[in-house]
Amino acid sequence: MGHPFEMNSIKQLLLLHVFILPIFGISQYTDVINSNRPGLSVSAYAVGKNVIQAEVGGFYEQSDHSLLNTQSNIWGGDLSLRYGLLFEQLELNYEGTYQTQNVDFSNTLTNERFTDFSRNRLGLKFLIYDRYKNPERNKPNLYSWRKNYVFQLKNLIPSVSLYGGATFNLGDNPFYVGDPTVSYRGMVATQSRLTPRFVLITNIAYDRISTNFPELSYLASISYAFRNPKWSAFVENQGIKSDRYSDVLIRGGVAHLLNEDLQVDMNMGASFKNTPSRIFVSMGASYRFDLHSDPAPKAIDEQNAGENGGPIKKNAMKKKEREAKKKKKGTGAEDIDLGPSKKQLRKLKKAEKKKKKNKKDDKDEIEF
Repeated sequence: MGHPFEMNSIKQLLLLHVFILPIFGISQYTDVINSNRPGLSVSAYAVGKNVIQAEVGGFYEQSDHSLLNTQSNIWGGDLSLRYGLLFEQLELNYEGTYQTQNVDFSNTLTNERFTDFSRNRLGLKFLIYDRYKNPERNKPNLYSWRKNYVFQLKNLIPSVSLYGGATFNLGDNPFYVGDPTVSYRGMVATQSRLTPRFVLITNIAYDRISTNFPELSYLASISYAFRNPKWSAFVENQGIKSDRYSDVLIRGGVAHLLNEDLQVDMNMGASFKNTPSRIFVSMGASYRFDLHSDPAPKAIDEQNAGENGGPIKKNAMKKKEREAKKKKKGTGAEDIDLGPSKKQLRKLKKAEKKKKKNKKDDKDEIEF
């Protein structure tokens, strides 16, 4: 077996993530689907209250073991069901992978076939810290277009969520012989916006707790939004450490946003060793049933002065319709913020100077 990393160091890192970070955060509902596909890494953010989301895919894998002299063909399907439960930060999710593996034994010229769940778990994810809940962090720098687009060290500070759940081993599962019916799983998921186009997601998980073969793993994924942000690409590295199976995997792929609620994707990857060597490819889609609703508006007689935004301006509805059409075209994934253009930045800067000048004129007025 390979040893991608030491178990003790990951345990220490997992505990560090849990105890040094703040306990409260605020998620935000997004107008565009927020999918964990095409990789296996899990976003720090929930889908939003009352949103139901299905992420499905099919895969094929060729796996050969040089020591056991076996060759395997594996195919199956993935399913992830996500639901925004009670409030914005909380998500209930189910993850299942059902597969069939045909194994040819070269030494004995025999073969066997195994079919069952290789992944079957249910859990809750809660956002404990939202890096961008403060609107000040989302404001562009009016004096430097470059600073809005280049990487800065502060961009590494992530949003963080905690996950707790259970893995179910039903019947005589040939992939996990001897495991109890229920074992447990804990995870820390982080998400950082490195630049308007690059997003970094990391997961550290401790799985199959209470079995004879507990498993530590990490996932690190970087996604990139193209000039047309409906297209994005990702590269992901995964490490697994267990007495049953250890490996380091690499995968990459692309995703395309068809509309606000539907995304399609594909990815492929491989392992770094030959016990076994693995090559795999997957295709899938994500669809969201958007039942999210904004808070009910207040009656006019219950509002304070100025809360209703003042008198309606001429052509206000036409302007609103133009903005809605522009928004409907889609801008890409919810965690991609392409920031203001140079032209928009000049307008913002001009408005800011005018605002400061008006404040200065007010101070210079003589009061009687």
